[in-house]
Amino acid sequence: MADPWLTIIGIGEDGLAGLSDASRKALGRAETVFGGERHLALADVGSRGRAWPVPFDASVVLGCRGRPTVVLASGDPFWHGAGAGLAERLGGDEWIAHPGPSTFSLAAARLGWRLESIACLGLHAAPFERLVQHLAPSARIVCLVRDGKAAGDLAKWLSERGWGASAFWTLNALGGPREDIAKHRADSFGGDLACRLVAVAVEARGGRGLPRSSGLSDDLFVHDGQITKRPVRALALSALAPRPGERLWDIGAGSGSISVEWALCGGTATAIEAREDRAANIRNNAATFGVAHRITVVLGMAPEALAALDPPDAVFIGGGLDRAMFDAVWSRLKPGARLVAHSVTLETEALLGELHRQHGGELMRVEIAHCAPLGRYRSWEAARPVVQWSAVR
Repeated sequence: MADPWLTIIGIGEDGLAGLSDASRKALGRAETVFGGERHLALADVGSRGRAWPVPFDASVVLGCRGRPTVVLASGDPFWHGAGAGLAERLGGDEWIAHPGPSTFSLAAARLGWRLESIACLGLHAAPFERLVQHLAPSARIVCLVRDGKAAGDLAKWLSERGWGASAFWTLNALGGPREDIAKHRADSFGGDLACRLVAVAVEARGGRGLPRSSGLSDDLFVHDGQITKRPVRALALSALAPRPGERLWDIGAGSGSISVEWALCGGTATAIEAREDRAANIRNNAATFGVAHRITVVLGMAPEALAALDPPDAVFIGGGLDRAMFDAVWSRLKPGARLVAHSVTLETEALLGELHRQHGGELMRVEIAHCAPLGRYRSWEAARPVVQWSAVR
């Protein structure tokens, strides 16, 4: 790599003493050094230092293009740091990086945990609900939090959700002379810490965690009755076949239960819903499961609401399909995209039968009955049959 103008350096609490020779040389020849006020003080760069704007804006670095420049970040700049945001805007020959040990690495080293088996989360500006899908008995999690107050808020959040028995470590200023590590129980943690450089480690105890299978309990969702019920939802998700990074259109999303379970599998979803009260339920459910960043709610009717959307990898239509909607959706699908549609009416069932004849796929009729009281006895209470058509473009 020929003389990149930008060097991205990971610096720890031990300051210059913890830097490699290459990092020190880059600092020595830099005309401008960007970083947080703490980073600049640790590197002792004097008048060459420029503190990051708040909120962070990577474009300020581009103004130094072509001149020797250093960016300082905490630990590993490419793990919840500024490194990737900069690299994405530069050519590969413009930058070089010298990472240091991340906070996650230091925390694992202090606690004796296997780093590859830990969930590592950045919760500086993200909701604690991001933890929901990682919480399980004996699960180990390391979280970067905003400050000492946030550590106390996290302990309270865990306790309110049944995880108060969890072991709860606060790890302050790791890797430096002021390092301090203390073990607590989440529901007896004293509260705020004065130190801002706080990471939290959790060994989860007391709760049961979220099931990993498709078809979560209906009771976990806020809804007004407009929800794809658990067993039918499991069948729909099986046909949709979610994969990490894929995009779903959830048309007539109702409670958003399909979108939520899709997002829990690592994909993103666009939930199209005509009613504002139901759109509010979708947002509520997305936030509760910690997947609000993966679900976009579009208030409107299909097919009109689809016009501005990027093509999906899969589409779910829980009801209300007609020929005009099908034509609008099918024409937008790229090769290999999946479509799954449900029907409980004879009219839509007839349409699904015709679409199956034209386009193939799988057509099935599902009849489910639940046990219910009948006087002093029990009997089967049948739900409306559901017809499911699934096809690949």
